[in-house]
Amino acid sequence: MTTLADIDFDHLNTWLGRSEMAADVVTPALIDRFRATFGDYLFDTGAAAPLGLHWCLAPAAAPRDRLGPDGHPARGGFLPPVPFQNRMWAGGEVRFHRPLMPGDQVTRTSRIAAITPKDGRSGPLVFVTVDHACHVGGALRIEERQQIVYRPAGPGRPALEPADPDPADFAGDFAGDAVTLFRYSALTFNGHRIHYDYPYVTEIEGYSGLVVHGPLQATLLMNRAAARAGTGAIRFDYRGLSPLIAGQPVRFQDAAGLVRLERPGGATTFEGRFTPL
Repeated sequence: MTTLADIDFDHLNTWLGRSEMAADVVTPALIDRFRATFGDYLFDTGAAAPLGLHWCLAPAAAPRDRLGPDGHPARGGFLPPVPFQNRMWAGGEVRFHRPLMPGDQVTRTSRIAAITPKDGRSGPLVFVTVDHACHVGGALRIEERQQIVYRPAGPGRPALEPADPDPADFAGDFAGDAVTLFRYSALTFNGHRIHYDYPYVTEIEGYSGLVVHGPLQATLLMNRAAARAGTGAIRFDYRGLSPLIAGQPVRFQDAAGLVRLERPGGATTFEGRFTPL
């Protein structure tokens, strides 16, 4: 198994400061599909695009022969070629300065801000931090710092999913099913196989079932936070704490400036802190 000592961080650090630009249009059809996927979980933004829709804009569109074995674009393009096989969103922070509107032409600028090794409970990890800024007509609408985590592959590693008690009496607020995961993958053009390929996710990445997307959970929570704040103009800091498997129920838990998703037994899968801007 590759360890942190085996990684050439001098080479990876040549990616620091690398940037790219992408553009897309907020279409009414995209808004309709997003609303159909999330329904009543969305904060009412009126005529503006719902919170979280920016993650559906200008997704990477690598040709089939340029995908890695996990379904993501192959390493070594914009993102550094971290040699650990498995990668997921770890967390980040986003500031919604002004809402996106139907018809907006959005330009997103992205930059590699940091590459950080860490020894975690489940083994060695590498975090890649990416800064994004979304502009419309030169005006800043959304800015974001995103963290992607890479870890070695392999079934038989320490379990990542705390055991839950019998959820029969658990009144959950959300349980992501395979259809919801498919729809969100389609909205974001996300080919990561952990969200739709049961043999791959269980046999190769070692989970007990299909994994609910981190940004899908973050979208649920940022809309919950906006409802609590009474405005979509918020700063929202989010992080994943434990995997959420399709079909597992979770409920919302709120506190002052904090929202989270909790499984039976109290394990938190995702949490977010928020403040109005």
